[in-house]
Amino acid sequence: MDTANTDTPVVNLHFLDYWRVIRLRKSLILTVFLICVITSSVLTYCLPKQYSSTVRIEVEKSAAEVPIIGTASSSQNWDPYFLTTQFKIITSWGILYEVITNMNLQEVFARVEQGGEQNVTPLTSDQAYAYLFRRVSVEQVRGTSLIEITVKYPNAEEAAHIANTIVEFYKKYRMESWVDPHARGIESLQESLSNNQTVLLEKKTQLNVMLTNLDISDMGDSPDTVVSIIRQTTIDLEIRRMKAEEDYQRHFQTLTNLLDLQSKGLLPGALATALEGTSDPELAIRAEEVARARDEVTHAMGLGFGPENPTLIAAQKALQAATTAYEAKIAGIMKGLENLVNQNSNILQLIVREEADTKARAQLEYITNSVYSNLKREVENYQRVVDDLGRRLVEEKVEFKQPNERAVWVHDPARANKHQISPKPLLIIPVGILLGLMVGVGMAFFVEYLDTSVKTIDDVERSLQAPVLGVIPQNVGNVMDDGPESPHAEAYRVLRTNLLFARKNEDWTTLTVLSGGAGEGKTTTLFNLATVFAQSGQRVLVVDSDLRRPSIHRMLRVSNATGLTDLLLNKQMTVDQVIQKTKLPTLDFLPSGKLPSSSMSILGSVQMKDVVAELKRRYDFVFFDSPPLMGVSDASVLASEIEMVLQVIQYRRYPMPMTLRAKQMISKVGGTLMGLVLNNINMSQDENYYYYSGYYEYEYRSSQSEPSVVQLSDAAAKTPKLDIKQKY
Repeated sequence: MDTANTDTPVVNLHFLDYWRVIRLRKSLILTVFLICVITSSVLTYCLPKQYSSTVRIEVEKSAAEVPIIGTASSSQNWDPYFLTTQFKIITSWGILYEVITNMNLQEVFARVEQGGEQNVTPLTSDQAYAYLFRRVSVEQVRGTSLIEITVKYPNAEEAAHIANTIVEFYKKYRMESWVDPHARGIESLQESLSNNQTVLLEKKTQLNVMLTNLDISDMGDSPDTVVSIIRQTTIDLEIRRMKAEEDYQRHFQTLTNLLDLQSKGLLPGALATALEGTSDPELAIRAEEVARARDEVTHAMGLGFGPENPTLIAAQKALQAATTAYEAKIAGIMKGLENLVNQNSNILQLIVREEADTKARAQLEYITNSVYSNLKREVENYQRVVDDLGRRLVEEKVEFKQPNERAVWVHDPARANKHQISPKPLLIIPVGILLGLMVGVGMAFFVEYLDTSVKTIDDVERSLQAPVLGVIPQNVGNVMDDGPESPHAEAYRVLRTNLLFARKNEDWTTLTVLSGGAGEGKTTTLFNLATVFAQSGQRVLVVDSDLRRPSIHRMLRVSNATGLTDLLLNKQMTVDQVIQKTKLPTLDFLPSGKLPSSSMSILGSVQMKDVVAELKRRYDFVFFDSPPLMGVSDASVLASEIEMVLQVIQYRRYPMPMTLRAKQMISKVGGTLMGLVLNNINMSQDENYYYYSGYYEYEYRSSQSEPSVVQLSDAAAKTPKLDIKQKY
């Protein structure tokens, strides 16, 4: 046999594949769709109707306490949490419980909950608050500072009444929260003003006594001005001193380093290097002259001039002169540094003395004027406090007499809205329809994903790596009873033709039809295929070798008393004695016979091989029925002994792994699998098999339109003619 290819090709789904799933699962989709639509309709018409009423208000932030003096009023400051805070206040216990008490909603809500009965037990306070809280929503109008209070309730008039009542009690709360703090603020202002006036009078008396005792001329801010000038002078002197100290330390350190180099005999080279950072341009010129003279001496010596050579002598004299001038310049710079250090020292001493004098004078001025200045400042501060308190007290008294009635301003009072907000038929029913379609289609594809059974010819050939020789439609009957012109007979004629062309050896005349599981239609397929062979003129024998559950004798309505088991168990019976005739002259039948429970393995016996050989000699084709492959060994034995094997796969019955396992069992026992037969196909619903259905119907209609004188031999003439071997 050919080795099966283990590589599974990539499956690309076409639009028609999705449409096929929808058509095949239309019952599931329709069921889910109807459930969702009915549920949405029930919810629409059975749920209690709800109405909403909305009141729109504007809330201003008013002062809750008297502001601190010198700062802006808190009512003028922007607070990002103000509106959200008011949302919580409106739905708080304090507001809603006042509404519940005022409108006697505990009993009203109880009647609504209990279906409108008159004698009901009122709800508790917590229950009534929870009931009302769930039906009140507060939100900000987008892009504005307005607040919308919405109440949802089964009665439109009651919803509007509750919304307006909530606003009334919220407005009352805002007025109370505004008036009480102002009254406390006025009282506090009056007390503070009185205390500060007393302290101010005492401070003024002390100031007048000090002016007289210290003989200070009060010229406005003159004492503070003098102290300020002296302080600034002291700061300037300190800055000058620090600058002088810095200059002195820098020049002194430089001079010390140069003297240290001179004492160590490192002049002039090291000393010159230390002075290279100075800004004297003449020193750089002298250094350049020395370098140039030294280069000339080196050049003359490199030319090989002797000590007496005039050029070398002149170069050496020039170098000595340049070096002398360079050292003289360095000595001058050092002398200048000494003078500069002495000068900086003198300046620093003068600044220190001047700074000490200034501090002494500032200390004297401070002692003289600080007490007076502090006392005068206290008097001025108390005077400002008294003035501010007096002005603020007047403002608060005026505001207290004119309460802020615009703290809550009602722009749109709540009105009874007869349009129900829930349930919404125009929303719920379309959503139910859409949801039903989505869920139904989704479940259809999910079930299709879980379904691993055979679906298409491509699935079978790709998974089992074997050709499909025939496709059998649903509701197939007995071809022998229906006649050769029945629409289903053509499917078996196609199978017969494909089988003969797939046969590799013309001497192969024995055939068995196997299936992985029970109920896949292997017996019906085998019998109808044998009937088609017999109708074409071949002598055919059908052997019911399904010893476990024989059934072909019931299709032919004959006895099963004797048969194959009698031949295999040596009961002294011949083939002619057990073979039975059928109403089709070219078709004979060998029943299974009665099987003793102790002889279940007789199909693998030597007698069975002898019987098969004898039957091949007598008939053109011999068909052996068998039990399912999975669970019993008889089918595997037949597959190994019979020359040709067909595997029947029922459409959408067993998982593909089971079918693949059955095919592998046939290969393992050495059976020759000719191909596959797809059985029980719904031709009208599956586009993958529609062309089979169209062809069969066309053949059937064509045959119906022909004259009724067409005989069976004419139908057989449409099939390929085969040579009939002479058996006996």
